[in-house]
Amino acid sequence: MISALFIDRPRLSIVLSVVLLLAGLIAITQIPVAQFPDIIPPQVQVSAVYPGASAAVVESTVAQPVESKVNGVDNMLYMKSTSTNDGSYSLTVTFALGTDPDINTVNVQNKVNLAQSQLPEEVKRQGLTVKKKSTAMLQVVSLYSPQGTYDSLFLSNYASINLVDSLARVPGVGEVSLFGPLDYSMRIWLRSDALTALGLTPADVISAIQGQNVQAAVGRIGAQPMTPDQQFQISLQTKGRLTEVAEFENIVVRANPDGSKVRVKDLGTVELGAKQSDSVSRLNGHPTAALAVYLAPGANAVAVANAIQATMQRLSERFPEGLAYAVIYDTTDFVKASLEKVIHTLFEAFVLVILVVFVFLGSWRATLIPLVAVPVALVGTFAFLLAIGFSANTISLLAVVLAIGIVVDDAIVVVENVERLMEEEGLSPRAAAKQAMEQITGPILAITLVLLSVFLPVAFIPGITGQLFQQFAAVVAFSMLISAINALTLAPALCALLLKPGGHTRGLMARLMRGIDWLRDGYARVVARLVRVSLLVLAAVAGAGLATGWLFQVTPTGFLPEEDQGAFMAEIQLPQGASVNRTLEVVRQVEALVQADPATQWVLTVPGYSILDGAIESNAA
Repeated sequence: MISALFIDRPRLSIVLSVVLLLAGLIAITQIPVAQFPDIIPPQVQVSAVYPGASAAVVESTVAQPVESKVNGVDNMLYMKSTSTNDGSYSLTVTFALGTDPDINTVNVQNKVNLAQSQLPEEVKRQGLTVKKKSTAMLQVVSLYSPQGTYDSLFLSNYASINLVDSLARVPGVGEVSLFGPLDYSMRIWLRSDALTALGLTPADVISAIQGQNVQAAVGRIGAQPMTPDQQFQISLQTKGRLTEVAEFENIVVRANPDGSKVRVKDLGTVELGAKQSDSVSRLNGHPTAALAVYLAPGANAVAVANAIQATMQRLSERFPEGLAYAVIYDTTDFVKASLEKVIHTLFEAFVLVILVVFVFLGSWRATLIPLVAVPVALVGTFAFLLAIGFSANTISLLAVVLAIGIVVDDAIVVVENVERLMEEEGLSPRAAAKQAMEQITGPILAITLVLLSVFLPVAFIPGITGQLFQQFAAVVAFSMLISAINALTLAPALCALLLKPGGHTRGLMARLMRGIDWLRDGYARVVARLVRVSLLVLAAVAGAGLATGWLFQVTPTGFLPEEDQGAFMAEIQLPQGASVNRTLEVVRQVEALVQADPATQWVLTVPGYSILDGAIESNAA
């Protein structure tokens, strides 16, 4: 018997258990932490811009060619596109769970390239963007000015220039996006009456700007081939692209025969403003730049959130006076609270199991053996979870709580059989341990295989539901396997070392054990009588089965339990054709409603409109 080897060499079994325990402890520090397993299918986003086009034009000239090529890409589940009146186009392709996001992105990029020749030149000039889309929002960081020193334009560009790239470099961050970016741009407002009077069109102005706002490569003086007496080589530099308002105002659109010139400032107004003002974000009623931070697949949510907080703290040291930040939405707060409760439950369950074991075994020496074996099985499980790419989440930790009551059984069986042989046959602890293992090795293996046959099939359920419960099955299976190894190696070795002959319980514990024996005998008598009326018992079991089926029908169902995470998101859509004043009224009502609670932080984003000087100006058709 293999157990005899470990009984004669207890150090070997202890070393094996210590290795499993250390591997599990190291894995706990490295394993990703999240609220739930990664059950969100990977997505790839294709985006394009057709300046000046309506939603119908974008749909017919951009959406149809692109989607006709992308449709049917490998492992695609479905796709969804949006064409808007500001000329933007977005296509989101969702792929099967478990596929490689990088391969999916490459496949979509290849399909989009096939559609490039069918797209308008304006769209190709702007460029099509194909990138992985992360849907697991981790945090929302808001940049704001407490004293109102800076406006939305400055806040948005400061965040784009100084924050987005730094946060994107944090390990574990999949994507950082800015809600409604207001990128700096030179805006030229043309007067149609001036254009008509001078016989010009907007295309003439665009052509003049493109021709004079260039970065020219002038060349070098003294470059080879050159005469031998040339001693210096100079790279020539000229004024590059225009950056000031006055420079754009002085661009010549047309030179008249009389020597006069028509400049841009004669045809309209030039200002430095936002490239697009189609959305606005406000924090507690004040301008803000809101950044959404998305988690990379398989990353440790808690560790990434802490790293983001540290990065923002470091970046805030260089903020100009009057600038501050706040993390207004953090999913890890709920994750931390959930995991903390699960860990408390895990500790309470462990203590409860040990107390029950002590009551039934009646000896602290006998209780010490399951007390050592159970942590080895539970902690060692995390090493296997890390090896196969699973995470520590509420599902896997719930399985650990359940596994406590399962893995303790193997050690109890070994201890009870060794004590029985010592008491009934007067064997020494070592001899009793060897004989006990000859008797129960087969049953321990059989019990382990039976339990595995119950839990392992759950790991093969397809789809998102299977992905959700796969980790539950894996935790229970790995913990049972380690428990069986402990029962064949560590438990008999500890029995030979710790148990003493004649260790009978006395006093209150002895009376308690006699009471437990009386309950056991009474249960046996009841079962013996029920066997004689087996039809009645079968009818009761059938009734319980029918009642269970009825409860399954009437109990509310859901994919995941509803839990209050301390935040809510609402979307308000006005009827088509709603006036600007009506939109402004709704926005103010929402702000007043949320401001009623002074302890609440809130962010309001209005897409399709920009709030300027207390009035909403529509930028959508």
